[in-house]
Amino acid sequence: MIALIDYDAGNIRSVEKALVSLGQEVCVTRDREALLHADKVILPGVGAFGDAMGHLREYGLTDVIYEVVDKKTPFLGICLGLQLLFERSDEAPGVEGLGILKGEILRIPDGEGLKIPHMGWNSLKLQNDGRLFRGLWEKPYVYFVHSYYLKAKEERIVKATTCYGTLIHASVEQDNIFACQFHPEKSSGTGLRILKNFAEL
Repeated sequence: MIALIDYDAGNIRSVEKALVSLGQEVCVTRDREALLHADKVILPGVGAFGDAMGHLREYGLTDVIYEVVDKKTPFLGICLGLQLLFERSDEAPGVEGLGILKGEILRIPDGEGLKIPHMGWNSLKLQNDGRLFRGLWEKPYVYFVHSYYLKAKEERIVKATTCYGTLIHASVEQDNIFACQFHPEKSSGTGLRILKNFAEL
């Protein structure tokens, strides 16, 4: 069973729908025992960094997330869910992220002809043999919606990058932790393959 962490994130139902279409058993929950006993756990996310961290704390979910990660349960962060795994964000100065991975979330710099938020399809440059991307062609297109981007501290955990005014660390992987800045649930067949790869870990 795959558990989706329910902390009032905007894209949780579309992630659930995509996983169900792949034949997965899914539960949307904030129950500690359900999360600890799930085969895999996903932290979805659309919204603001500070509000999201507030909701995770309000619902008592931060400690559960650390427990799930420590148990080596495969864990996937999507969009804001990726950002929350890191230490801090320009979007919410003074608010600490989960700090499970090392790095920071920066605002996409203004540039001529660049619209922010970045909304649309971009190709990924795959690197470092990411398990989420097995079976995909070299430069798959995926769908992004974000104004802030990840700069990971350690290059070795970065499995995919894209460019939008700056180099964006679009996907990371470390041990049992996986994360995507883009939305696999909105990325057509490519995104479904990524979710399938996660479900089959």
